[in-house]
Amino acid sequence: MAEVHIIGQIIGASGFPQHSLFCKWGVHTGGAWKLLSGVVEGQTQVDNPQNEEMAFWSHPIDIHFATKGLQGWPKLHLQVWHQDSFGRNELYGYGFLHIPSTPGTHSLLTPTWRPLGTWQEQISQMFVGGGPHLKSPSLIYGGADRYRLQTTSMGQVHLELTVIHRNFERYGVEC
Repeated sequence: MAEVHIIGQIIGASGFPQHSLFCKWGVHTGGAWKLLSGVVEGQTQVDNPQNEEMAFWSHPIDIHFATKGLQGWPKLHLQVWHQDSFGRNELYGYGFLHIPSTPGTHSLLTPTWRPLGTWQEQISQMFVGGGPHLKSPSLIYGGADRYRLQTTSMGQVHLELTVIHRNFERYGVEC
């Protein structure tokens, strides 16, 4: 079977209204993909930069897949959270990206967004915190339903990923 190795890191995040951020992440693939090694979900540590605009995580990603075809190419979905001084966690944004299909090293910038909710939920969020969440994480990387949501843009997540292909020509898989 053809193999794809994804190595890299979630560097950090910028452009969010508050510091003290962490990121939950996961990789979603189609049915023709088999995980050979690595983990397909994780969470970074909380970074609270004092004098910088960017939170740095440098969280490693090392995933090795085997596949019979290109359908269901891996997608990385992200959730950026803010932790306040009382240890409460508030969702700051969702994001996703298709893992690049070309071999090599890629510097990537992923925009994030969050649901707006009703005007009552927005006012409550200003005073109490919290806010609307998605019922199903598949809406992050899924198709049509995401476009019906009312959202607001948040910051960006910075990534650096290296993609390695193996045996693509041998098994007739074309990129």
